[in-house]
Amino acid sequence: MAELNTGDGGGGKGGKVRSKKQNSKVDLTAMVDLAFLLITFFMLTTSLSKPQSMDLSLPDKDPDPTAKPTKVDENRTMTVMLGADNKIVYYMGLLESPIAGPKDIAYGKDGIRRELLSRKKSVLAYSTALGKPKNGIIVIIKPTKKSNYRNLVDMLDEMAITGVETYAIVPEFTPEETKLVDKKEQ
Repeated sequence: MAELNTGDGGGGKGGKVRSKKQNSKVDLTAMVDLAFLLITFFMLTTSLSKPQSMDLSLPDKDPDPTAKPTKVDENRTMTVMLGADNKIVYYMGLLESPIAGPKDIAYGKDGIRRELLSRKKSVLAYSTALGKPKNGIIVIIKPTKKSNYRNLVDMLDEMAITGVETYAIVPEFTPEETKLVDKKEQ
């Protein structure tokens, strides 16, 4: 809006009326309030990413002393021992009379994954021949003290990838298994 300057009535030059230029100001208070309201809204309504974890069934801390140990068919059992420097040694059956192995193998699709898939098929054929088609392979994972955490996680990933439903992590080694792993590490 223009302002009109009227003089004191005295004479002046010209008699032209000039408007004063005012500085334009924009009030940003409402916009800042709106921005904070939007930030708050999106923070409260957005679902945070959930951590991905693997379900593990752990045994009871205090086992029942009267319970009988479960007998497992050694023809369905594969033992995988994780050693130092990303070494894997596996055998099928019992170590005293193995069906296959003990043998060194590598991680990945051309190593342990291929072996798990082929052993899974042979155990399925064996179980079907006995008339028990639902009995699959049982994998016993034995990490040594020298193996690292990543090796164990990689093995658990291989169990998920190959679809092995029954597996156990067992920290105990027999003296023969310890000798076998130590021999393979050297």
